Amino acid sequence: MEVLHLEEKMKELRESFRIRRTRSAAWRRSQLEGLSRLLREKEGEIFRVLKEDLGKAPEEAYRDEIGLLRKSLNLSMASLEGWMASQKVSVPVIAFPTSAEVIPEPLGVVLIISSWNFPFGLSLDPLIGAIAAGNAVVLKPSELAPASASFLATYIPKYMDHKAVKVIPGGLPVAQNLLEQKWDKIFFTGSARVGRIVMSAAAKHLTPVTLELGGKCPAILDHLSSSWDKERIVSGKWGLCSGQACVGIDYLLVEEKQVSSVIDQIKIRLKKFYGDKPLETNSMARIVNKSQFDRLKNLLEDSRVAASIIHGGALDEENLFIEPTILLDPPLDSEVMTEEIFGPLFPIITLKKIEDSIDFINAKPRPLAMYVFTKDESLKRKVVAETSSGSVTFNDAIIQFALDTLPFGGVGESGFGKYHGKFSFDAFSHGKSVLRRSFLTELNFGYPPWNAYKLRFLRAAYNFDYISLFLLLLGLKRS
Repeated sequence: MEVLHLEEKMKELRESFRIRRTRSAAWRRSQLEGLSRLLREKEGEIFRVLKEDLGKAPEEAYRDEIGLLRKSLNLSMASLEGWMASQKVSVPVIAFPTSAEVIPEPLGVVLIISSWNFPFGLSLDPLIGAIAAGNAVVLKPSELAPASASFLATYIPKYMDHKAVKVIPGGLPVAQNLLEQKWDKIFFTGSARVGRIVMSAAAKHLTPVTLELGGKCPAILDHLSSSWDKERIVSGKWGLCSGQACVGIDYLLVEEKQVSSVIDQIKIRLKKFYGDKPLETNSMARIVNKSQFDRLKNLLEDSRVAASIIHGGALDEENLFIEPTILLDPPLDSEVMTEEIFGPLFPIITLKKIEDSIDFINAKPRPLAMYVFTKDESLKRKVVAETSSGSVTFNDAIIQFALDTLPFGGVGESGFGKYHGKFSFDAFSHGKSVLRRSFLTELNFGYPPWNAYKLRFLRAAYNFDYISLFLLLLGLKRS
C-alpha cells in the first residue's frame, strides 16, 4: 500500500472520530447489526473461503467462527447500553461532599491485526469489542488466509460504515506501514516473535497494546480420569484447525504406568473421528500453506523425533495434509518440545508420578491455557495454586474460549490483555474517572495551618472512625 493512500485513510478515520461519529449508541448498534447481517447473509460464502484457505468443514467453521461470532454479537447488542453507562463509585467521608463515577470512553483510532488460523473469529471478535466501545477501526487480516482476507475487505465496507471501519489487506509491507502510524490502541493476535515487533513499534508512540500470543499449552491426564477424557483430548488436539490453534493442546503429560492404555484409547478415538484413512477425511483441516507444512515436516525429520513416532506420521504434500501423529517421549531439547507445534503432532511425555507435572510445566514459559483431566480435588487445588497460565480448564479443552463471562488472554510470553464479552469492550475503552464536589460546605482540616486537632481529624477520616469524626466536629474528645 502506498504511504499516501494510507495517510488518506488515516485522515478519514481520525476525522470520523474527531467529529464524534462513532460515539453514539445508535451508531455502535447499527454497526453491530450490520456485522450480524453479514454473517447471516453471507454464511455460505464464508464456508467457501474457509474451505479454500484451510480446508475447514462447514460444521467446524460454524462451531469455531460463525457461531461464536453470532453469540458475541448478540451479547454485545443486548448489553450495549449497560456497558456504556457510567458506574457510580463510593466516596470516602474525607471527600465529603462529593460524588464520583467511572465513564467508559472510546480510545480513538485503533488497529486490529489478526491471525490466519481463525481468520473470521480472530478478526471480528476484537472488532465487535472495538465497535461496541465506540472506536474507529482498521482491521488488518492475515495474508496467509487470502480468500478470507479478500472476503473481509470486500464485504465489511458494504455492511459497516466505511468512513470509520476499514479493512486493509496485504502482506509484510502493509503491516510495516500500518505499524509506523500513530494509533490509540493496537490489538495483535499471532506469534510471540511478531508480538515483540508490534510492541516495539507501539513503544515509539506509547501506544497501549493487547497481545494475544500462544505457547505450548499442556494437558495433564491422571489415573483418576473419566472415560470421556480421551475424546476431549483428541478434540482439543486435532479438532481445532488440525492443531493450528493457540489454545489447542500442545503436549500431554501422563504417568509411565498409564501411558500404554492412554495411547490405545487415543488411537480408538482417532479412528472414530477420522476413520481408517485419515489422509482422506473431510473432517480435519489442512495445513495453511507450504511454508507451514515444511516447518512441521522438518520437525518430524529430526532423527531423534522420528524415532519417537508411534502412530501416524504420513504426509500428503500435494494437499498440505499431515496425518494425526503421536510422539512418545521425544527429546525434551528437540524443537518439537521447545517451540509451539501449531499442527497435528502430539508429544506424550511420561512422568514417574502425575504430581511431577507441576514442576515440568513451571520450568517452561507460562502457557496461554492449561488442561487438567482429573477427579482428584487435591491435584486441582495444587494446579491452581502452584502454576501460572492464562487459564486453567479441568476435564475439557478449548471450551473456556467460548465463554464470554471469562476473560481470554495470556500471561508472560503467552501475551497480555484480555478480551471476549464485556472484556472486549473494556479492552478498547478508557475508564475515565469523574469526580463532582459540591460547594455545600467546606471542611478545613485538609488545609494549613496545621495543628494537633487536624491531625486527629485526618487519622479518624482515613481510618473510617466515624464516631471520633463526629465528636471532633462537635469539639469533643473520645473517651
